[in-house]
This record gives sequence, structure tokens and C-alpha cells, in this order.
Amino acid sequence: MASTQLAVAPIDANSSLKEKIYNSLKDAITSMNIYAEDAELRLDERKLSEQLEISRTPVREALARLEQEGLVKIVPRRGVYIVRKTKAEILEVVQVWAALESTAARMVIDNASDDEIASLREMFSTFDGDQVQAHIDEYSETNVEFHQAILRMSQCNLLFETAENLFIHMRSIRARTIGDEDRAHRSIIDHMHIIEALESRNSDLAAQLVREHSLKLATHIEKNLNYLE
Repeated sequence: MASTQLAVAPIDANSSLKEKIYNSLKDAITSMNIYAEDAELRLDERKLSEQLEISRTPVREALARLEQEGLVKIVPRRGVYIVRKTKAEILEVVQVWAALESTAARMVIDNASDDEIASLREMFSTFDGDQVQAHIDEYSETNVEFHQAILRMSQCNLLFETAENLFIHMRSIRARTIGDEDRAHRSIIDHMHIIEALESRNSDLAAQLVREHSLKLATHIEKNLNYLE
């Protein structure tokens, strides 16, 4: 499962230093499970500069850019915090994601090869019956990769990039909830139905199933995730 603490690696300074710092911090935040109970949301500028092995000024500039994207919030005299959305905001994120991914599913029908679609099925070849719950962390990552793959196979860069801005929250919420009740088992059944619709080149059905699958997450959040209030 994604880390609950920020982990950044040092980078090499060159002409693209600012972009590398920004990408390094964004990748670290995106990989972190920000909705875990023990998630450390406060970022330490000094510690980040030490981890990246650079001065604090470019780190501060990268954090300002991340704030413009809504990933962090800079609070004067208090520090920098990774943004964790409220329950109402998360529900909006899921609804927008559902719309984007259902559109992507239609585009997969037109743009993806049979082999690309078949690769979706291969993702779940090692998960069968009790194996899903027994390896829930591994399945959680595969689950996220499945949804990213559909967006990527749409071959629409703008759609993919728009969805990526929501990814930090979708990844973390999926990771946080996939082990609840029998969601993992029901999830893999939904995925198989989605793959079958894509393989049969049924764009209406594929779009419908993808949307319904995401909205099931919204229903679960509405009913169970009271800690987001």
C-alpha cells in the first residue's frame, strides 16, 4: 500500500533543476496514502532540502507551484501541509473521475489494440478467490494501475492529464477503502465485466460499467467514511 510518509530522493542539479524538484515532490505526494490515519501531512522545508540535497529556495518555489495546483497549502508562520479533502469534496472528485474514465473507456474502444485490452486481463491473473484478500496491498496497487491503464489507453493526453490532477485523492481513497467489507472481491468482478465489454468493443456498455464501478466507491464513501467529515 502507498506510504503514509513523504519519501523523496536526491536529484542532480542541472538546467532543469526547478522542474525536477517539482516532479520529485509531486511524485512523492502522489505516491503517499494521504488518507491513512497515521499520514504525516506537514512538510518541512528544511528536511525536504536535505533529502533533495539542494538549497531551500527552489524547494519553496516548487511548493508554491504545488499550492497553485491544490496539492499543498502554505499556512503563514505554521508551515506547508498536504491537502486532504473533505468528504463532500472527495465525492465530487469521484463523480468527476467517473465521468472522465467512462469517456476514456469509449476512446479505448476506438484507439486501443486487442493486445492492449488483453493486457488488462493479465493484471489480475494472479488474483483468484481468497488470493485477493490475502494480498490486499498488492491488489490495491493493481486496482489503481487498472484505472490508470484505461485512461492511458484512451490515447487522449488532455483527458489523462486532467485525471492525473485527481489521482492523488483517488489513489489514496481506493487504497484506504479496498479492504473494507468485500469490496476487493466485488471490485475484481466489476473489472472483469469492464474488460469483457472492452474486448467485445461495446462502447456504451464499457462506459456504463466504468461509471457505475466508480460511483459504487462514492456510495461506499457516503455511507462509511465519516472520518472525512
